[in-house]
Formats: sequence, C-alpha cells, structure tokens
Amino acid sequence: MSDLKQVIVIRKKKKGGHGHHGGAWKVAYADFVTAMMAFFLVMWLVGAGTKQQRAAISEYFKNPSMTQGQSTMAPSGKMGPGGASTSMIKLGGAMDLPKGPGDQQAFAKPTTAADAEKQAKAEEKRRLEQLMKDLKDAIASSPAMAPYKDQLLIDITSEGLRIQIVDKQNRPMFDTGSGALKPYTVQILHELAGFINQVPNQISISGHTDSAPYIRADSQYGNWELSADRANAARRTLTDGGMQADKVARVVGLAASVPFDKADPSSAINRRISIVVMTHDAAKAVLSNEVAMTGAAN
Repeated sequence: MSDLKQVIVIRKKKKGGHGHHGGAWKVAYADFVTAMMAFFLVMWLVGAGTKQQRAAISEYFKNPSMTQGQSTMAPSGKMGPGGASTSMIKLGGAMDLPKGPGDQQAFAKPTTAADAEKQAKAEEKRRLEQLMKDLKDAIASSPAMAPYKDQLLIDITSEGLRIQIVDKQNRPMFDTGSGALKPYTVQILHELAGFINQVPNQISISGHTDSAPYIRADSQYGNWELSADRANAARRTLTDGGMQADKVARVVGLAASVPFDKADPSSAINRRISIVVMTHDAAKAVLSNEVAMTGAAN
C-alpha cells in the first residue's frame, strides 16, 4: 500500500463566461432615452401646431410612402405623394413653427384663386405694417430725423401706407412760392428712399398747398402748378436718394383741394407732400384709370 501514489486533484474556479456583455444595458438605456426624446419632440410639435398641421403629421404617419395619402382631412400643404411633403420641419433641421396668427397662414398653400388673392393681401398688409413700424422706430432713434418727427405723419389708409411731410410755421419744406426743397427736406426724403425700397409696392406722390392764393407775376402760375412742381421735386429727390425710379406710379399736384386741416384751410400743416406706398389694388386702379383716360382721349 505504501507504493500507491497519492492523486492530487486541482480544481480551478472558472470566472463568469459572460463578463464581456456587462455594458449591454447601457446601449439599451441609450436607445430608450433616444426614443423618449423623439416621443416628446413629436408631442411638442403636435401641441404647437394648428389643426391643419396636426392633420398633416397624422397623414405622414399613416402613409409615409411615395403614394398618395388617404387622410379624411386635407393637410395644410399641397396634395402630393406621401405625407412628408407637408412636414413642419424643413430639411436641414430648421424649425418653422408659427409665431402668431399671421405666421400660421404661411403654412396654408392656396387651393383656389380667391384663396391666393386673400393670402397675397394679408401678406401685403403685414409688409406695410412692418414698414410703418420700421419707419417709426427709425424716426424715434435717429438723431438726424428726431428734430422733424412732428413733421412726419405716418398712417395706413385704404390705398396703402401714407407718409406725409408737413410744413411748420417756422420750418417750411420749400422756399416760399418755389419747388426748391430746403436742405433738411432733402435729408428726410433721402432717409425715406431706403425704406421705400424695402417693399415691392409702387408709390404715389402728391403735392398740397394751403388756401392762400398764389399767383406769380406772369399770372399763369398758381397753387396748382406750385403743388405739382413740389411733388415732382420730391420724386427727383427720392430717386437721388436711391429709390428705384420705376416705383413711381403717379405724381400729382392737388393745390388746396384736399386740406389736411379742414377747419383751417390756411393752416401751415396743409402745405405738405404726401407719399403713399400703394397696395397692389390701389396701384392697379391708378394704372387702369390712366389707361382708360388715354383710350378715351384717343
């Protein structure tokens, strides 16, 4: 028995065989977080959009293919293949969410001629309102324009944005009985020229006098001629200041026929230059009347 060799058994403890998969949960968690971010982004977009925009998103998820969608409510964009063409998110990642009632109309593409005309008028109105705001801000903040802010009257009429430069008792725009502009009037018109160029609308320029009769020595030159000369001088000064010459649709002299202060026709404020940034309809009416009058004369 002493010759028997003792057998020694060595047991080795094996380590876990799946240790290299220990980080798999991180990938799963990252996928979960990404999915939740996408979900909340979609919910935010749906909550921020209009009824038509939500219909467009719904159509996209129902039919994200190249074939025509079958949504029961028409999306805000034009009818086209698939739903992606009406997405609120532009290619490149730029967000285009509405900022107000006016901006929401930008999503709605016109489906009829009447809709297109309505949308064009709304856009034109916003454009003229923005121009009025820019002008008022510039007058309030510009040291060069500030001294004349009480001589610049800006409002919106049925014809468009009206800018009136009026005389003051001790600060006339023109030399007495002349179409020659004062240096500060030239400065004002040069400032206005750049703003008028910001919009595509055409303009109308009219000259006005007070009711005081003005007759030059030759007796053939009165308030009608004087008001027309002053309106034309304003036109030349605007174009010298950089305004596009083809924006002018009409230049007229109205003498004292349209007083600003009807209660006092002799008031200095009645002596003025009126520049109207016309709406498309107003410009069309002006040109149509001119064509009709030319045709009648022929």
